[in-house]
Amino acid sequence: MKRFLAAERALRTAAPHELLDAIRAVLIEQYGAEDVELFMADYSLRVLQPVSVLPHTLEPVSVHSSPAGRAFGSQKPYREEGPDGRPRLHLPVSVRGDRLGVLSVTLPDGDTTRRWESELADVAGVLGHELVVAERDTDLYLQARRKDRLTLAAEMQWQLLPGRACSRPEYELGAQLEPAYAIFGDNFDWSATADHLMLYVTNGMGEGIEASLLTSLAINALRNARRAGLSLADQAALADQAVYAHYRGHCYLSVLMFDFDLATGRASVVDAGSPQLLRLRGGTVERVDFDAQLPLGMFEETDYIAQDFQAEPGDRLIFVSDGVHAVASPRGEAYGEADLARAIHSTRLLPAAEVPRAILRELTGHRGEAMPDDDALVVCLDWHGRTPSA
Repeated sequence: MKRFLAAERALRTAAPHELLDAIRAVLIEQYGAEDVELFMADYSLRVLQPVSVLPHTLEPVSVHSSPAGRAFGSQKPYREEGPDGRPRLHLPVSVRGDRLGVLSVTLPDGDTTRRWESELADVAGVLGHELVVAERDTDLYLQARRKDRLTLAAEMQWQLLPGRACSRPEYELGAQLEPAYAIFGDNFDWSATADHLMLYVTNGMGEGIEASLLTSLAINALRNARRAGLSLADQAALADQAVYAHYRGHCYLSVLMFDFDLATGRASVVDAGSPQLLRLRGGTVERVDFDAQLPLGMFEETDYIAQDFQAEPGDRLIFVSDGVHAVASPRGEAYGEADLARAIHSTRLLPAAEVPRAILRELTGHRGEAMPDDDALVVCLDWHGRTPSA
């Protein structure tokens, strides 16, 4: 426990840009570590990027075919035997289900690794929390995530997001946007209280900076209304007014909005545009349709009406933008419900945080192009429900 407290203290007192140096020094001193490296997941979730400063030249490692990637995917510590016989422990760095990266620690022998594995996993958890706080004051960790340069529109969109995953006893959430380094309009947002989860999936209009500005206006208007305590329908109405006041109907934005009651699974829903919901329940995938209402900002002073929806424990809810369900193959064939159903079935054993990226890989195979013409957004919500004891 003294070792863990020393590590925690070192992280909490370190300068934001010196977290890796601080954790490296304390793990060497307290746990006998011989090498410590931090890898951050890149925006496309394909590689783990080393957090290093020149002249360090560590190479990125694959999320899908590396020991560090196994720890990242499973969210459990993974032990690797190094070429020199020394064990290397890969520890997931996550915050409330949001997977940030991996802390890799080389230890002197197997006994030391087994003795401290659980405690070192807790240290990696503390590091994750400190990374989130540190990103307010330094660009180091955001820069480390970049395999390529982000477009300005993508920079704006990623800064809007709450994270890419979140977990609580009642639910697990995961989301991903593509093309990760050049997105411009699609977005997702969520916020939870003790009793409610609000989830928004938006399908932006237009391209480049203009699409990103439109989405930013709408998302911040929705957040402003939500934080004022307004109902879901009133949130949509306020955001609709904000978008129309600026664009006068020339630009508008589609959004699918949910307000879940965590105790019962009942939800209020506002469907204002093109994002779609598919539900996996009892091995069957079906599209869930709602009464379509006007996109935000299309006309002045649109009234929105919330509908009812019931989530059951064991449900998997998949939300997709039109960059998924309407994308065409080289032969002009749409990626329709049958293709989506197959992708949802094939990923049914994956955790929610991994499902969006897996479905987007299937989409890439259908599209047959390296770079899509439109944003593609997938959000996965696994609903567990609240137990009576909770």
